[in-house]
Amino acid sequence: MKTGSEKWKRLVEQGAHDIGIHIDSDTADQFAVHAETLLTWSRKSNITAIKDPLEVAVKHFIDSMAPARYITLETTLLDIGSGGGFPGIPLKILVPSLSVTLIDASRKKVSFLNHVIGTLGLDNINARHIRAEDLAKEHCTYDVIISRAFSSLATYVKLALPLLSEGGQIIAMKGKETSEEMDSLATLSATLSDGRTICMNNLDMDVKAYSLPFIQSRRTLYLFNLKNIHFGIFP
Repeated sequence: MKTGSEKWKRLVEQGAHDIGIHIDSDTADQFAVHAETLLTWSRKSNITAIKDPLEVAVKHFIDSMAPARYITLETTLLDIGSGGGFPGIPLKILVPSLSVTLIDASRKKVSFLNHVIGTLGLDNINARHIRAEDLAKEHCTYDVIISRAFSSLATYVKLALPLLSEGGQIIAMKGKETSEEMDSLATLSATLSDGRTICMNNLDMDVKAYSLPFIQSRRTLYLFNLKNIHFGIFP
């Protein structure tokens, strides 16, 4: 099977169905263009270490769709450490009404992201070569902040909180839930954009476990919001 082929696209469609998400052929076509461009660039630049067609389909695209059910339409989304565009670009393709910002500390990866955005003709999405700490200094805020395997939970949430809009949500995409990840949250302390300092006791956390189809690899979504604020996206 070749990445981006008809067989590859059907596999992505089936995998999406297996995690409860429907995608049409146009969406699969866009995913295929992203995937083929990713592998082409990765021959010269280390954009991704994942090259096997099945793993590209499952670990990059199907996994990136998993948080979609927890994200409302027409919101602003920040993808921290987007790398090859995951999960931000697949989520934008899947939910076109999202306003998406992708950030990464690697200039070559940001160049790749902007190339993919242009190739796919996506609008209301941009990629920036900037760290989350520096973006916070610009007083930018977002309704949803997401990242995949970026760092420890505590480090990620601490970086994300100053960028979170009132009523927003932080989503962390991780592997199998571990006690080490949970323990890292115990000492969490962060300063919000309005100057308030919060700790883990100020946050509500929901944990959603799922399994990636075809490879049966366990994954976990951690969903955070500030207590006493209704986010309105949970079932």
